[in-house]
Amino acid sequence: MFALEKLQKAQQATRSFICLGLDLDPKRMPQEYAGSVRGAFDFARRIIEATVDQVCAYKPNLAFFENMGPEGYSLLLQLVQRIPERIPIILDGKRNDIGNTASQYAAALYDRYKADWVTINPYMGYDSMRPFMERKDKGSFVLCLTSNAGSKDFQLLNVEGRPLYQVVAERIRYWNKDNNCGLVVGATHPDQLKEIRELAGDMPLLIPGVGAQGGSLEESVMAGTDNFRKMAVINVSRSVLYASTGADFDKRAREEVVKLNAAVTRLRYGDRPAEAKPQEVQVQLPPQPQVPNSQPNGNNGARANQDQDPTPPAQPPA
Repeated sequence: MFALEKLQKAQQATRSFICLGLDLDPKRMPQEYAGSVRGAFDFARRIIEATVDQVCAYKPNLAFFENMGPEGYSLLLQLVQRIPERIPIILDGKRNDIGNTASQYAAALYDRYKADWVTINPYMGYDSMRPFMERKDKGSFVLCLTSNAGSKDFQLLNVEGRPLYQVVAERIRYWNKDNNCGLVVGATHPDQLKEIRELAGDMPLLIPGVGAQGGSLEESVMAGTDNFRKMAVINVSRSVLYASTGADFDKRAREEVVKLNAAVTRLRYGDRPAEAKPQEVQVQLPPQPQVPNSQPNGNNGARANQDQDPTPPAQPPA
């Protein structure tokens, strides 16, 4: 199954736009789980079991696992195995490098750690993203306009009369030949989110920044989905994971996700009773390419005679 199709099926099955970020911070966990990798596993396992029917994806943040050393990588593998196959996994590492190194990143994240989607950084250009994009059955969310305050330092810079994030959105849309790309857009930029939704076409948006970072759920959902006509994933992490530091942390986490889903349902359907709600709107998936082999090819995942950036026209195709 292709990554985009899997994401859509998960959203339909759970009736949720919520992705739960697994940012395993020992300083925020209940004390009895904070002192060991085993404790972190038990904490995350209980969170997953409590929320698995309420979310459309899980997003492990690689930094928290890498900081645990070799045991952290083992922990990540164990948690990935705990997540049902039907639920997409978005590995958040914002990776990128020159082509041959990026190929190794892609193989590690997609094959070893079983990611359906990854987050990648576009700063090094097309050839550095190509090893990820070539995995036609996998997905890449590309940083476009991030939720942190420092995003203005580069992402809002004027580039020939328009901000850099618009250039990124247009180019990723142009390069999205296999319908396996999306954009990361922070909920803390609601006005720009509307612009990017239009520039992105049918690409899905991954929207962090709701909750602890102060982004609005309502604005993010309405702008990110273009009033429920396009695909978007709303990521929440700390506000759910650490809703309680008591023994009921898993129940409280579930309650928080249920509240978020209920808020989105009200936005979509109002206060009508369930029997009055219209059928689910089907987001039209673009035709997916044939994939003869989903593994990287023998030349480090690079296509022959494509060493140059296929620069798009000034505007993306209609």
